[in-house]
Amino acid sequence: MGCLWTITELFFIVILIVFSVLATAIIFEAFRRKSNNAHDETHAIFEDPNSLKPVPCPYILDPAEKYLSLIIPAFNEEHRLPVALDETMNYLQQRAAKDKSFSYEVLIVDDGSADGTKRVAFDFVRKYNIENVRVLPLGRNYGKGEAIRKGMLHSRGQLLLMLDADGATKIQASARKEINFGNELAGDLSSRISDIPIAAFGSRAHLEKKALSTRKWYRNVLMKGFHIVVLLAAGPGIRDTQCGFKMFTRAAARKLFTNIHLKRWCFDVELVYLCKWFSIPMIEISVNWSEIPGSKVNLLSIPNMLWELALMSVGYRCGLWKIHA
Repeated sequence: MGCLWTITELFFIVILIVFSVLATAIIFEAFRRKSNNAHDETHAIFEDPNSLKPVPCPYILDPAEKYLSLIIPAFNEEHRLPVALDETMNYLQQRAAKDKSFSYEVLIVDDGSADGTKRVAFDFVRKYNIENVRVLPLGRNYGKGEAIRKGMLHSRGQLLLMLDADGATKIQASARKEINFGNELAGDLSSRISDIPIAAFGSRAHLEKKALSTRKWYRNVLMKGFHIVVLLAAGPGIRDTQCGFKMFTRAAARKLFTNIHLKRWCFDVELVYLCKWFSIPMIEISVNWSEIPGSKVNLLSIPNMLWELALMSVGYRCGLWKIHA
């Protein structure tokens, strides 16, 4: 009996030590990242492969020059990116030809790819010119959240639409949502669309039953568990934070992407948290979605996501992460 009690005590001591070390690590890392939103944008440039000259980046505080900016983060997407871009450019060109008031740009953010992603992206700049397609190379891999943030901060649109490079959400379907979204905002004739802070999050919740039967088992487990943790970290409001379709007015993007801290897995959840903090209305839009081979989400993603959610919770709730209004 005494031996069993000793083993039990030892077990709880080990658990206590592990918990203490983990809590200390989370607090230390959250403190270390407290200035992650103090971004230096002074040296960001676009590269023009036609003129071989750098093109200065616009900034989110500048007035809008286009109606729609489409931001596509890309990391090692040499094979999937061309298919998605061909479909995207065909649609955008046809729409611009029919509607002379419609202007657009496609901004591809190369997140330090080690394959031919940058070359593929520049091929599209050469084909469609830098006024319509731009490539922003980050130099090294920072993470999807940072790639999206860079793209948003250096876009020119009144509406800023984020889509994944795999083409899982088709541009035609996304554009229909964008048109409806824009028409609803245009009903307020006293303000420009870009001046009304609103965020739209794509949702695959209506596809959940079908997805559960077709998606890989570990992605289902990841999705269910992640939704629970997100609910605890950011609260209710958005059922599907991880969908690749997200759209923001320029006014909303100014507030959100100048304050975001997370650079990789859970930046989407932080966006929900920031929307609530700024009282930015959030709209959830049902989108069609198909799983494309080559996803970078796997079982190893789970601890990374949980780690970032823990950092976000500690960072904001302990006052370590500041929000600039």
